[in-house]
Amino acid sequence: MQNTHPPEPAETETQHRFPCVSCGADYRYDPGANHLICDHCGDIHPIAGNAPWQGGIQELDFDRALRDQLPAQEMEEIRTTTCTSCGAQVELGTDTHAAECPFCASPVVTDTGTQRHIKPRALLPFALDETTARKAMTDWLGRLWFAPNGLQDYARKGRRMQGIYVPYWTYDADTKSSYRGERGTVYYVTQTVIRDGKRQTVQVPKIRWTPASGRVSRFFDDVLVLASKSLPKRFTEALEPWDLAALEPYNPEFLAGFRAEGYSVDLDIGFTEARTRMDAIIARDVRFDIGGDRQQIHEINTEISAVTFKHILLPVWLAAYKYRGETYRFVVNGRTGRVQGERPWSVWKITFAVILGAIIAGAVGYVIALEQGVL
Repeated sequence: MQNTHPPEPAETETQHRFPCVSCGADYRYDPGANHLICDHCGDIHPIAGNAPWQGGIQELDFDRALRDQLPAQEMEEIRTTTCTSCGAQVELGTDTHAAECPFCASPVVTDTGTQRHIKPRALLPFALDETTARKAMTDWLGRLWFAPNGLQDYARKGRRMQGIYVPYWTYDADTKSSYRGERGTVYYVTQTVIRDGKRQTVQVPKIRWTPASGRVSRFFDDVLVLASKSLPKRFTEALEPWDLAALEPYNPEFLAGFRAEGYSVDLDIGFTEARTRMDAIIARDVRFDIGGDRQQIHEINTEISAVTFKHILLPVWLAAYKYRGETYRFVVNGRTGRVQGERPWSVWKITFAVILGAIIAGAVGYVIALEQGVL
């Protein structure tokens, strides 16, 4: 049945628990269905929309944040624990005192204090459920022929994957850049060369350089930077692209039944990475503006203004398996099903492949020798 009365959140919001109005058990967010569901009694509750006064997803002023002058309503106190193995900032409820790190499967004990963080402004809700994510992971493992069969079986039959909201920063900025450089124009000259004792005429390319200068401008929207240290960037970058156009204003109901990671990359550090990405795009714009066949850039001076940001959460299904003393991590994009993870290797499969390759090479060599009358 469907209940129209909104559930009240549990006592501590960081737990992301919403008791069912029918039986008191916990609702969870049902990925792709855009509602809460109670697994105990089947009660369904729609996700509450934002109140009109809350508006849509708004950016925050970067300079004010650096000066610690954000409005109080943009900040929150959350209780997290830091995993000593991978550095993850795992958000915990008030009644949790020990847990297992979802990022590396190491045991962790809760910290005693809370941390003051910038609240999330938006999130991408999960679109894939755990069953679909697990199938994507096992299919991916199945395509890795050199992966140990034991790990593949363990992953198929092992514990459930965990749905984690991973923190990111997005940055907006208006940039105006002046540059100095040179434009290269390719031209050809005729030269005579000696090749194989013969005189030949060839066209040799040359470049004529002329000074170039100018200005380019670009507005950057939602430059995405990972705000977590728990997962290797090669994992998270392989999960891109993210459909940021589908971001929803932050609503804790989307987190019901899921876990969230607190950010461990500070706002200013994230902006340094964002600037590196912006500078690369600006350099590309400069080369295009210089034109010609070749370009040389001697100097770029960029004025940056109207910098804003927001803290967002993106959905990842995560599995961390300990197999024969090694930890293997696999991540699945909770929207698209893209998979990435540690590539496990089976020594026996590799040895077998090497031996088989040697046998095949020997057989081919034997046949060729017979055909050539060597044997």
